[in-house]
Amino acid sequence: MRPAVPRTPRHQAGFSLVELMIALVLGLILIIGAASVYVTNQQAARTNEGLARLQESGRIAFELMSREMRQAGGNACGATLVANVLNNPSNNWYTDFDAGPVIGYEGNAPATGIVATGTAVGQRVNGTDAIMIMGPNPVDNATIVTHNPTAAEFSLNTSNHGIADGDVVLVCDSQSAAVTQITNAQPGVNVTIVHNTGLGTPGNCTKGLGYPVLCTTNGTPKTFAGGGIVSKLNPGFWYIGNNPRGGRSLYRASSTAQVEITDGVVDMQLQYLTRNATSGNLALDWVDGSTITNWSNAGTELPVAVRVQLSLQSLQNVGTDQQTLNRVQVYSVTLRNRAL
Repeated sequence: MRPAVPRTPRHQAGFSLVELMIALVLGLILIIGAASVYVTNQQAARTNEGLARLQESGRIAFELMSREMRQAGGNACGATLVANVLNNPSNNWYTDFDAGPVIGYEGNAPATGIVATGTAVGQRVNGTDAIMIMGPNPVDNATIVTHNPTAAEFSLNTSNHGIADGDVVLVCDSQSAAVTQITNAQPGVNVTIVHNTGLGTPGNCTKGLGYPVLCTTNGTPKTFAGGGIVSKLNPGFWYIGNNPRGGRSLYRASSTAQVEITDGVVDMQLQYLTRNATSGNLALDWVDGSTITNWSNAGTELPVAVRVQLSLQSLQNVGTDQQTLNRVQVYSVTLRNRAL
């Protein structure tokens, strides 16, 4: 046999500098491509989130405002005669039921006694329209079992009526309705509520809830029939206000507070469709609130519908141009109790 010839060990070969540079360039291209896809997807997600927020804000504004507008000036019984027995009801916007189911405020018209116009948090933004809506609360209500006008007492079908001392309520049956203040009530405990005089602010000028109003102790007699409804009065003033985050939001003011409803609503413009009180004919076009001089049932041109234009803006610069997203929503609401 031939003797084995020892093999010479091979030297291990590495990457050359050129090969290493090519590998680094290819890796960098892959990283840049992946990063570009990630950034694009992230931007698309932010844009979609911004659009979703805009749609949500518009939907909330539409649902809540339109619900109150449809109920404006009405009552659960469909009664057309309403006696407001509060003391000096025209002194406060939230007790003046006779002023009209809705009252519009143009952008530069002050809402005296309701909300100031300015730059502070909760104040109304100058140049934006606003609207006052007067109607019943659909939640806090109960059915009348008996009414004792001499004792100024209502016996209700439940003690869980949600009505407390000092609440202003709208009482109705098929014949008439009345706005009065409750002077004694124990929700969850007693089915009896009282509407006496001499207590509360503004208080009642009479115990009599009949129409027309007579401000004496017993006033115009009226006994509400069983089956009638007692509901809290639910006045609201809707406007665009400055929010605590430096932006604008849709606000609702009540007799006691100003509540931020939803952010991203930067402007509101309102117009009204009217019906002539004498001829019954509808106007040919929508008009601004400044053209309506009397919003009550005694007016010549009665507003029967409201057209709302909301301008919405995203909270962040998530548009393709790195600016805010802007959308405009327009909808119309019929005032059911005026359109009959």
